[in-house]
Amino acid sequence: MRPALPPLFTLLGMVASVLSAAVPSRPNMVIFLSDDHGLRDSSAYGAKDIKTPNMERLAAAGLTFDRAFVASPSCAPSRAALLTGLMPARNGAEANHSKPRAEIKKLPAYLKELGYEVVSFGKVSHYQHTGDYGFDHFAHDKFHEDIAVSAAISWLRARRDSRPLCLFVGSNWPHVPWPATGEGYTAENVTVPANHVDTPKTREARATYYAAVGRMDRELGEVYDAAREVLGVDTFFLTSSDHGAQWPFGKWSCYDGGIRTPMIAVWPGRTTAGARTDAMVSWIDLLPTLVDVAGGRPPDGIDGRSFAAVLRGDQAQHRDRIFTTHSADGRFNIYPIRSVRTADWKYIRNLHPEYYFSTHVDLGQARDGPGYFGSWQDKAKTDAAAANVVRRYHERPAEELYDLRSDPLELRNLASDPAQAGRLAGLRAELTAWMKTNGDEGRTFGEPRLLSDPRRAEPPTKAGKKKQ
Repeated sequence: MRPALPPLFTLLGMVASVLSAAVPSRPNMVIFLSDDHGLRDSSAYGAKDIKTPNMERLAAAGLTFDRAFVASPSCAPSRAALLTGLMPARNGAEANHSKPRAEIKKLPAYLKELGYEVVSFGKVSHYQHTGDYGFDHFAHDKFHEDIAVSAAISWLRARRDSRPLCLFVGSNWPHVPWPATGEGYTAENVTVPANHVDTPKTREARATYYAAVGRMDRELGEVYDAAREVLGVDTFFLTSSDHGAQWPFGKWSCYDGGIRTPMIAVWPGRTTAGARTDAMVSWIDLLPTLVDVAGGRPPDGIDGRSFAAVLRGDQAQHRDRIFTTHSADGRFNIYPIRSVRTADWKYIRNLHPEYYFSTHVDLGQARDGPGYFGSWQDKAKTDAAAANVVRRYHERPAEELYDLRSDPLELRNLASDPAQAGRLAGLRAELTAWMKTNGDEGRTFGEPRLLSDPRRAEPPTKAGKKKQ
């Protein structure tokens, strides 16, 4: 006896189920990027003297990455790596303010192929580079256009497009110039890191930096709430920072203060609320991850690898090595550095130890900050510990090796320790091979300052050379 055929509506339902299963989901995605925000400077990562309640709120709702890193500790190379999935030497944006090569396929193109509208507000690429990346719409990408966040929210609420959306919102905070006051933080209630020089000027500056972090955190909360309100609670939301803060041994360096970044992802139904992971991920991994989250196939031929499996909880680890490069930042910081970091160890190669390390911190105070570094130099005249910090900032050895388990601030260089000779040789060889594979020639961009030059500490002129 032949079995009875199911009713027509049942057949139609079965076909619909098969078709829907075959078509990947296209979740709305919102990516919030802060600027110059150190991982240690947020209560979501254990800071006791600064409050970031919206970061805490996201951490409670999603997955917090404790070992996320950028590809380069300055703005343009870091953001170019995110938007191309390629390391700086491979995409062409090595020095700060530079752009990746025009022919390289960039993140918006991948997402547009999946049917997305891809939009950018604020500092997402580097300043006024956004038009080169192929966004459907972008606005307010000039220096400290702080209207960008409110404009993004207004645009989102007025949007009527039916396509899935990937919205990037870039805050200018806590990039300098910091607010004029501490906005509730005072010199007395801040903590000066052990690798800095504790002076009244330092404390006053940290209070205003904390105020800038607070502004960023408020903007983060506003964007998160608007995204859930307009796009729904199932929206994929991720926040991170392009590199560490503009303090010595932070931005422009390959110490963890420069390359380790906060990253929190909320993906309802996939990420576990309140979870943390020590999986090592890099900003080059964000492009393939977002393509993966969007239901596409992560591209081949790039340096990044999707960590969507970590987001879903299907995988506990991702990378076992993080490579980072820094080259130069305009007229101020011409000092090529390369590093490789494992879970517990860091090897840094200063390609030209004969160069004098200098940044906007010590040379550009009038434009960028409150001028605290001068107080470090003054204290160094009579205080040996302060003198050691200032010297360590300006003068760096050819190689550095740190045990991050016992020395998270990277204060004790073990490169000359005979007990670590084997480890040093191994990491040295790894970095050399990686540079060769990536076509990284360790180029010097611009005119460096030499330790042997008695005028090395003089500010640059507009033409780019030291004052005569």
